[in-house]
Amino acid sequence: MSLLGHLSVEELGHLLQTMQRSLQVDSHYALFNWLHKDVQRLIPHEVVIAAWGDFSLGLVCHDVVSSLAGMRTRSFTDTTLQPFTGWLFKRWTEHGFKPFINEAFTESAFQSLEDDSSIHTFQDMRIGLVHGIKDQRGRHDCLYVLLSDDEIVDRHKALESLRFLLPYIDAAFRQIAHLPGQYYEQPAERAAGGSAAPEAQEIDPLVEELSARELEIMDWVRQGKTNAEIGVILDISAFTVKNHMQRILKKLDVLNRAQAVAKMRPQTHPTHK
Repeated sequence: MSLLGHLSVEELGHLLQTMQRSLQVDSHYALFNWLHKDVQRLIPHEVVIAAWGDFSLGLVCHDVVSSLAGMRTRSFTDTTLQPFTGWLFKRWTEHGFKPFINEAFTESAFQSLEDDSSIHTFQDMRIGLVHGIKDQRGRHDCLYVLLSDDEIVDRHKALESLRFLLPYIDAAFRQIAHLPGQYYEQPAERAAGGSAAPEAQEIDPLVEELSARELEIMDWVRQGKTNAEIGVILDISAFTVKNHMQRILKKLDVLNRAQAVAKMRPQTHPTHK
């Protein structure tokens, strides 16, 4: 049965909403919220790893999106993650470029992470949903890995959801600029000696200290909601929202909500090779 015939009317509505909201992703912060709130309801996960580049040459960049401590892009290097995502890319190729569930996270899969402090967090992930996009023209392939620390009840629906949503997930990642230092040269650029990288957006390191709940609250603050309105939306008291806001202001080292919203916006600057 296809995905559309497998979903309830409510789930179909959420699927369409998720597709529509993917078009509004314009920053790493917005990407986190979209994955954490919209995609999460259709594809359960704790960590999303995006890998792109020339896997045959090992020239691959990575983004790691997660609410777990120490599981962000800055927590890893591309060199550390490349053997892991390269191994999954090979398996995806062997599966005929179709989405699959990987449960065999054997020692060989994590061999590249032996010296990394986050290896234990990866090994806590019980299951991974893997799918990608094969670039037949530019060899700029993309692989997406959604890791979960819990069993997936309806695997068929999860895989079909990933197959259906992959173009939107891919587009959402492409709509945000590289982090500083993330720039993949196309083979033609390398042969020509390289070129200047596009502009990149830098996130204040303090933003990464916010918890998933604090990021969620800041999303509503950015939309102009008051503490009382946020409390109603999140089903918590306005007093609890106020306490969260006080912690957010302290973590971001700002004095008010306007400064906090400004700090959440990535700063655009030119990045070079």
